[in-house]
Amino acid sequence: MESLADIGLLIKYIFLGLVQGFTEPIPISSSGHLVIVQNLFNVKMDNLSFEILVNFGSLIAVLTIYRKDILRLIQNGMIYITTKKPEAKDDFNFILYLVIATIPAGVIGILFEDQIGDIFDTSKMIGITLIITGIALWIIRNLRGSKSDGALTIRDAIIVGLAQSVALIPGISRSGATIVAAMLIGMKQETALRFSFLLFIPISLGTLVLSIGDIINDPAFNVMWIPYTLAFIASIIATYYSLKWFMNIMAKGNLKYFAFYCFIVGTLAYLLL
Repeated sequence: MESLADIGLLIKYIFLGLVQGFTEPIPISSSGHLVIVQNLFNVKMDNLSFEILVNFGSLIAVLTIYRKDILRLIQNGMIYITTKKPEAKDDFNFILYLVIATIPAGVIGILFEDQIGDIFDTSKMIGITLIITGIALWIIRNLRGSKSDGALTIRDAIIVGLAQSVALIPGISRSGATIVAAMLIGMKQETALRFSFLLFIPISLGTLVLSIGDIINDPAFNVMWIPYTLAFIASIIATYYSLKWFMNIMAKGNLKYFAFYCFIVGTLAYLLL
């Protein structure tokens, strides 16, 4: 391969890593945008290893931002298990609810993810699902819930978990679906955001663990490890700053702008691609 072609390949993968990383935390669907970008620039990424690696990059960024919450939950969860101290109960329950909320998307993903992708993985379908995401964001744009971490219930966990399973459909944002569901059942914005992104961790880890064999046996990985690595790094950086930005937007209650964006991009994807 000539040097200019090599540089072009690296730029393409870095760009796709940035797109996935930037769109992963915000409620506009990273999977939907990857499909749109691939169609827009006539680039086809059928390689599962690439998607897993850039998703892992996003996971690292989320773990970095929420590291203090994660450590607190683990410590207090262990304290409650061993001592039953009441002040640690809320964090223990929060972990339990995260486990419960993980189950629907985990089960549905294992059983039906390929079929769901085959049905919805087109620009027109993604245009429709982005518009649906926009409608959902518009509905909750002014909601201000009252439920904090300690007020959550098993019912809340199941509802948010079911919402996360809907996000297996390309164009339905995972963060958007879970935050919309969380706020509709009365969670505070801060609690909804924390629950949504801590819920991303077990799903992403599970996907990585189940796919390690695919990565190891992927013949393209040995050839493409440099562009894959650059896309992986780009995904970490983009996700980190995108999530920080989104946390600030959530605090200001400006979700309506994401609704407008989904309406515009969804309509263009449906009509033009």
